Amino acid sequence: MLTQLAIRDYAIVDTLDLELAGGMTAITGETGAGKSILLGALGLCLGERADAGSVRHGAERADLSARFDIAALPAARAWLTERELPDDDCLLRRTVAASGRSRAWINGQPATIADLKALGEHLVEIHGQHAHQALLREETHLRLLDDFAGQRQAVAEMAETFRRWQRARRRLKRLAESGDEAQARRQLLRYQVEELDGLALGEGELEGLEQEQEQLAHAEETLREAQFAADCCDHDEGGALSLLHQATSRLSALPGHQQGSLAETLAMLGEARIQVEEAARELHRFVDTTELDPERLAWVEARLGEVHRIARKHHVMPEELPDLHRRLAQELEGLEGGEHDLETLSAEVEALRDAWREQARAVGEARRRAAKRFGKAVQEQLAFLAMGKARFEVDVEGRESPQAEGLEAVRFLISANPGQPARPLAKVASGGELSRISLAIQVVAARHSTIPSLVFDEVDVGISGATAEIVGQLLRRLGDGGQVMTVTHLPQVAAQAHHHLHIEKRAKRDATLTRMALLDEAGRVSELARMLGGVTLSDRTLAHAREMLDASQQRAHH
Repeated sequence: MLTQLAIRDYAIVDTLDLELAGGMTAITGETGAGKSILLGALGLCLGERADAGSVRHGAERADLSARFDIAALPAARAWLTERELPDDDCLLRRTVAASGRSRAWINGQPATIADLKALGEHLVEIHGQHAHQALLREETHLRLLDDFAGQRQAVAEMAETFRRWQRARRRLKRLAESGDEAQARRQLLRYQVEELDGLALGEGELEGLEQEQEQLAHAEETLREAQFAADCCDHDEGGALSLLHQATSRLSALPGHQQGSLAETLAMLGEARIQVEEAARELHRFVDTTELDPERLAWVEARLGEVHRIARKHHVMPEELPDLHRRLAQELEGLEGGEHDLETLSAEVEALRDAWREQARAVGEARRRAAKRFGKAVQEQLAFLAMGKARFEVDVEGRESPQAEGLEAVRFLISANPGQPARPLAKVASGGELSRISLAIQVVAARHSTIPSLVFDEVDVGISGATAEIVGQLLRRLGDGGQVMTVTHLPQVAAQAHHHLHIEKRAKRDATLTRMALLDEAGRVSELARMLGGVTLSDRTLAHAREMLDASQQRAHH
């Protein structure tokens, strides 16, 4: 149930905070006062399209929020829980910048407009003033019957099965048409994968081979230069160690006071001799342990040659071969089995077809059973709306070709006068009759809705007199079991409401602003009098309004 609606800088509203309750709330005001603003703000919170024109002139952005009590809405709570959002309350917020950019939040968490719309379907059901126009379309008839029959989920599952069936059929057709091409591709892939299997180039192996080839190819040169370097270090004649020894001996033979000034130099020569000795030992060890291996070099070069040959063949770099190997193997595996296998895919198509047929059969039976009950329920409401002589029928006709929505076409038929055959609504009903028929259908649909918050936007257009009073009674009865908000111009309807919300437009300096407020009893009498008699309120008009309100409220309590 909608409990709060907050509006900031939207259309001609600067600030508005409304507390809403259960039952029936009538929304009234003069033409052009902005009754549509309230429903527009609620619609934006429920994911309807926004534009820069929504923002009040001179403001940076419009800020709208709607709070719902969802304690009795398991579907809404499940939706929130599935997305790991708090499910003890529900706050929808929407902002629209002057640039037209829109943002949305659900319980304080950023959300998409699609999220708002999906969650909103569990929170509010809106019956617009143009609903009777939608009743002229047969797809509307089918949807209303399915909702009445409680088949919305079953129909959605059936439609999804149908889509999967059609996708599988298209894949099967493409695979069958490209059978020769696919077979040629499989043969090529088998050859390529077998060749790469034989190469078996491991991750990082190429880099290791290149380093080893570099080392083996220059092994002889490396040994020669290492031996020369070793000789430079410790050769008996002219080696670095011999020369360092001579230098140290000469300096050590100097008189003591001369040695003192060269002590640091002698220490450096001693350290150098130690370093050269260590270098000489390492060089000799390297020369002694390194062997020439021409056979290994030949193998490495042959291996590298094969890698480069296959890489050129596939037009890739050598280091890309392992990744290519994986991709080709995966493609081959996919072509040789799974959904690309003709037999497997054929079996899948048949299974989906059978599943859809079974779902369509069950939905069709439910539709035919519900059609009689729906027709009877609407017939009863038409009698209540002074169309007792009309006959309303729901025609369920089988289709030959399968459709996502099943194997039935549904049409609402009406016979406005006795003795006349029932015909489609668009061909029979006049404007006034269509309004009453539309209201009767919407009331029946609302009674079977699992959504407790219902909005009726001027659905009483074209209705007046005693029938208007009956319309008010119908809407109040719906409000007794939940929450009904109805925008109306009829005092007979407004008088039936549990609550009365008045909307008026006021000029303030250079701006025009809309104000909305829940009326007390005296306010309701004044507003009903205005709706009855216009701007000038006479004592007689006020008395009539008081009598209408008292009678309506007393009747509702009995």
